[in-house]
Amino acid sequence: MLMTEIKYDIKDINLAGQGKNQIDWAFKDMPVLKAIQERFIKEQPFKGLKLSACVHVTKETAALCVVMQAGGADAVLVASNPLSTQDDVAAALVKYYNIPVFAVAGESVEQYKAHIEEALNHNPDIIIDDGCDVVSAIHAQRPELASKIIGSTEETTTGITRLQAMENEGTLKFPAVGVNSSLTKHLYDNRYGTGQSSMDGILRAANILIAGKTVVISGYGWCGKGCAMRAKALGANVIVCEVDPLKALEAAMEGYRVMPIAQAALEGDIFLAVTGDKHVVDVQHILTMKDGVFLANAGHFDWEVNVNGLKSHANEIKQIRPNLQEYKLNNGKSAYVLAEGRLVNLIAAEGHPASVMDMSFANQALGIEFLVKNRGKLENKLYTLPHEVDLQIAQIKLQSMGIEIDTLTPEQEAYLNSWNI
Repeated sequence: MLMTEIKYDIKDINLAGQGKNQIDWAFKDMPVLKAIQERFIKEQPFKGLKLSACVHVTKETAALCVVMQAGGADAVLVASNPLSTQDDVAAALVKYYNIPVFAVAGESVEQYKAHIEEALNHNPDIIIDDGCDVVSAIHAQRPELASKIIGSTEETTTGITRLQAMENEGTLKFPAVGVNSSLTKHLYDNRYGTGQSSMDGILRAANILIAGKTVVISGYGWCGKGCAMRAKALGANVIVCEVDPLKALEAAMEGYRVMPIAQAALEGDIFLAVTGDKHVVDVQHILTMKDGVFLANAGHFDWEVNVNGLKSHANEIKQIRPNLQEYKLNNGKSAYVLAEGRLVNLIAAEGHPASVMDMSFANQALGIEFLVKNRGKLENKLYTLPHEVDLQIAQIKLQSMGIEIDTLTPEQEAYLNSWNI
């Protein structure tokens, strides 16, 4: 398909050829999403509906948008992060799939907000969100759009936290599906995807040896578990900082040292925040750290490491290499900030591999289908996809990996479902 006249804002349409290769490459490792695409082409579940997607513009999210378009959706794509856009992929979506894209790598905050406005101007029926950016903007700026919206799906833990707060306050104006709550999303994507891609980002940005260093992980949710696991596998001594007693206990039982961030600040060589909260690695912590410490973030927003606060303590900020800045502090030490404190796995690396996003985006596609099929039947609250959908996705994934599993015999099933044994 060649480009027709559509409105868009990308870096360079001439990058489209390479971007098309990237999207094709991603699709080769996304068998679950391809199976869903084949069904969507036949059934057209989104015919006549407008979709606004606000996600990281990568080859994997491009595949999701192509699948949604194949199901009949009139899709628009904007970036959920100013630095994570793959410009060649954005160009390919415009040129070869006629999907309007508003995303430029390194775009300003003003440009980012203007692009969110384009998502709202599309007057969507359905939303795919990452961090609740579009949903929040609708509620705060364009509430008149809400009456038309069937619902939204949310990719991240951070976004689900915001949606839950809206539901608790009674301000959520349409149903939402928390895709991150699905087992085939957070058990797989958050642990294995974030774990690998975050370490990949640190290695690409700094090119340092992990073995023998003390790595401090702030937050031991599923993303933190994956990061701790991968750091340990690379030979790091891992410290975990937590506020949840159960998660802290689990980290301790896994063999990690657990302590408050103020104490860990004195020992760590590399700090990675994975919490979804703000200033978990704060200025007062950084000023006590070793000379030459590395600071990184794998949470959705760029305030987990208080980089802005650190600027007032810097005599000089020096760009050492792409995605690595040296802050020469007024206490005589240096701190190295990776990816400007933004998502290190997407800014300094390429995010999760396609095989991981295959399951996450299968949940996204089926989440939107769930909302459309149940239009008018759902309350304005946060939902989790039915367990049967999780099982379906897992089964397709296993088949694609050539893995077979056992099934219960009728006798075994009867035994498990009976109390009178």
